[in-house]
Amino acid sequence: MKFDILTLFPAMFDGPFSESIVKRAVEEGLIDIRLHDIRDLASDRHKTVDDYPYGGGAGMVMKIEPLAATIEAVKAERPTSRVILTTPRGKPFDQATACDLAREEGLLIICGHYEGVDERVRELFADDEISLGDFVVTGGELAAMVIVDAVSRLIPGVLGSADSAAADSFSDGLLEYPHYTRPAEFRGVKVPEVLLSGNHQEIAWWRRRQALQRTLAVRPDLLATARLTEKDKKFLRELAKGREN
Repeated sequence: MKFDILTLFPAMFDGPFSESIVKRAVEEGLIDIRLHDIRDLASDRHKTVDDYPYGGGAGMVMKIEPLAATIEAVKAERPTSRVILTTPRGKPFDQATACDLAREEGLLIICGHYEGVDERVRELFADDEISLGDFVVTGGELAAMVIVDAVSRLIPGVLGSADSAAADSFSDGLLEYPHYTRPAEFRGVKVPEVLLSGNHQEIAWWRRRQALQRTLAVRPDLLATARLTEKDKKFLRELAKGREN
């Protein structure tokens, strides 16, 4: 997977991309991350990348010319990359979107800043607009970091086990079940006996029940689209009945 990130602040990525799973994935050649400073292709001697908005208003808008030049330079080398614009007005980023993006050959991520980018960037270049949620941060760099991390986890070989990604929260539409490790008891709180039993079938069903319970309690909205078996549905009906009683 090839990631190209267009940003005004490339140094922001030094920490997140030089640690942990992303760092190992880069070192092993499983992903390739390139940062492109938008200022490098600004045409004037002051390297201007923003200007006042037509029609007036607060703030500045990122100019079309340096963005277009940078996008086209990257696309000339990687023509199949999907172009993503990070913006508060975009589609909320979720696990299904991450899975969709992980099937691409490459992603070109444009980090918005200031009051946003010239609308013609959306019209001429963007394949997708993505938001982290219903809030505003200083720039799209944080969103780009999240997208790269979430998508990288789904690339074969990036995680130590293929089962790790499959068991993550939201991978099947549910929140993840609780985890425990040694010691078996800490300050009077014991690990559930079923996890110590060695009965893998019982452990699997316990984990499934826990995921269903947690999702119903915290994010019941997810159940409308989760992949549920008839056994799951029966368990949820019993939970709901118990609440009523």
